[in-house]
Amino acid sequence: MAAGELLGTILFALTVAYVLLPVQGWLVRRGFSEWSSAVVATLVGFVSAIAVFAPIVLTLYVRIDEVIALVEGVPAEIPVTAFEMTYTIEAREVQALAVSFLRDVAVSFASSLPVLAIKFALFVILLFALLYKGDAAGRAAIAPVPHGYRDVVHALAVRARETLYAIYVLQLATSVTSLLVGYPLFHLLGYDMAFTLALFAAILQFVPIIGPSLLIAPIALFHVAAGDLVAAALVGVLGITLVAWLPDIAVRPRLARRSAGLPGSLYFVGFTGGLFTLGAIGIVVGPLIVAIFVEAVELLAEEVNGDVRLEALATAGHGGAADDSSTAETDADAVSDD
Repeated sequence: MAAGELLGTILFALTVAYVLLPVQGWLVRRGFSEWSSAVVATLVGFVSAIAVFAPIVLTLYVRIDEVIALVEGVPAEIPVTAFEMTYTIEAREVQALAVSFLRDVAVSFASSLPVLAIKFALFVILLFALLYKGDAAGRAAIAPVPHGYRDVVHALAVRARETLYAIYVLQLATSVTSLLVGYPLFHLLGYDMAFTLALFAAILQFVPIIGPSLLIAPIALFHVAAGDLVAAALVGVLGITLVAWLPDIAVRPRLARRSAGLPGSLYFVGFTGGLFTLGAIGIVVGPLIVAIFVEAVELLAEEVNGDVRLEALATAGHGGAADDSSTAETDADAVSDD
């Protein structure tokens, strides 16, 4: 197991534990001991991880042949007619690359199953340890920080918690909604791999801004190339509306009150940058780094602008005092002249 892969597992456990710490604290306030509350919170994280990764594992391990067959069924040449002229799009090379990529992923995944099992066991152990001794670790981390800067640390910690909440809770809720809505929709539209398509749509919910449109648009274009405009319109309109937009409209506003409020453009930068530099864990770490950086810049701006305002007020105060003294001297002179 490479050091980078081990670091990814540790970072994943740290971020999940940070989100579950309020759950553990809530259980302690309800009368649970610290050990039992840590066990319950760990079970919550364990079940959540199983619920998220089990469909992906089953799809890559059991139904990968069906996915490859679906890609191979795409026409090698797609004619497109526009302005009374027909253009032919060659799809052979893209199709071959996609099939090769899927086969490599399937082989790599099957060979790495023992390593994944070890990583998952390490994740559970680290999660329990962090939840059980999370308060002590937090106090030890903040102890070297001077008292004058602990409010800065607190602000950064709040922003980190809000960002992780937005990623793990809010994005996961929208993904589950896409899965629950997408499966019956694709099934009613007559697709044989309805659950697999709905699962891909749910995974793509983690991609900011564009999301499941990355799946719906190619399917609609495939129907257009095949000459089935009705099917293209149905999957395009219903897919974009119900699978891509409905979760954002129905779920996100209800859960967004505790999110970080990070703009979609910055979230996209963190998502793509983290994914391409850190791998899968970058989906979480990338937006987290961007959010903490934005919070640090805002705190620095507030401190600098606050100092400027204080200097302006001080200058205005000294000027006012001078004006008052000159006014007093003028009044004294007037009295003496009288």
